[in-house]
Amino acid sequence: MTAYKSDFLNVLEERGMIHQISDPEGLDKKCAEGTITAYVGYDATATSLHIGNLISVTMLYWLQQTGHRPITLMGGGTSMVGDPSFRDDQRQLLTPEKIEENIAGIKSVFGRILDYGEGRTGAMMVNNAEWLLKLNYVEFLREVGRHFSVNRMLTFDSVKLRLDREQSLSFLEFNYMIMQGYDFVELNRRYDCILQMGGSDQWGNIINGLDLSHRMGRPQLFALTTPLLTTASGQKMGKTASGAVWLNGDLFSPYDFWQYFRNTEDDDVGRFLKIFTRLPLDEIARLAALGGAEINEAKKVLATEATAIVHGREAAKQAAETARVTFEEGQVAATLPTVEIPAASLEAGLGVLSLFVTAGLAASNGEMRRHIKGGAVRVNDETVTDDRLTLDKSALADGVIKLSLGKKKHVLVKPV
Repeated sequence: MTAYKSDFLNVLEERGMIHQISDPEGLDKKCAEGTITAYVGYDATATSLHIGNLISVTMLYWLQQTGHRPITLMGGGTSMVGDPSFRDDQRQLLTPEKIEENIAGIKSVFGRILDYGEGRTGAMMVNNAEWLLKLNYVEFLREVGRHFSVNRMLTFDSVKLRLDREQSLSFLEFNYMIMQGYDFVELNRRYDCILQMGGSDQWGNIINGLDLSHRMGRPQLFALTTPLLTTASGQKMGKTASGAVWLNGDLFSPYDFWQYFRNTEDDDVGRFLKIFTRLPLDEIARLAALGGAEINEAKKVLATEATAIVHGREAAKQAAETARVTFEEGQVAATLPTVEIPAASLEAGLGVLSLFVTAGLAASNGEMRRHIKGGAVRVNDETVTDDRLTLDKSALADGVIKLSLGKKKHVLVKPV
């Protein structure tokens, strides 16, 4: 483990959040000498951030806690182009109205984690549409475009993979890395920002900003990336049977978020406690050392602490209590995730396959048939053995139907 002079880099190193730094000694010196400003960019491709974004938001949290100023950059301009990094196809173009809607949706999580108050360490929220949408095309080519080598851009993995697969890469997408590089220079000019952080897949795009600053005769800038989040079994973190693990509660409930972390693999508990909680390292070491059935207590702590950061302490306590009532007492907890369906459809009768898919417990009828065959499907705590089962209002208990998949996934269906 590398020992740094600055509190910020030491915290990230101790918590396993550093993958690569462009100039470790130089950045460490800057951080130790005084307050720096750093940013992470977030394109508005959805109405919510997802679990993969949480590590970068957490980096901004530790940046602020160790005496520095974070910037959350909203990609109002870059979202109109779309990041092609490691994609097989071109992103669907978003309208300005949709981008604004998405930005409004993703803003909420930052306010729960960062302090946007006044002062030298007060966080800032900036939108790159402020400068990107005002650029003169010819002037931009002359002042910025001339500093980018197409030969070098073609060597970046994010581009090279598309070309090696003989997949189309549009001129629009090719310009994304130029725009992101220019963002860094503009943030340095406006706010004296010297550090860009992001996931390891963004390394090439971030380095472009460093090179552009140097070629334009501006101050030295720095890059810091985090490791790709994978589980001990090698799976990319952040997906469930029903889709992405969103940070907004209306897309992925606090209870589901709690359950997601409660289901962490044993070998990941210590690592995830470091990244997704603010617990002291000695307490994390104690929890990670638990073995046998006791490791489940560590998983509950992980789930509660991670949920508290994203959704608040009260929501985390409620999620933990819902799980306790459901699993330890076998009761139907009123705070389980609830899916509303038209009452008329239930009166006509709904197939069990489509009902579970509608409730988000499975992605397809085929998946549901496999779960039924494996004995993992229950309705009102009764095991389902017939995939042709039809449910109507007679299945209601206290106005709801409890659907269960396995031991840990439960949803209440409520006709309205």
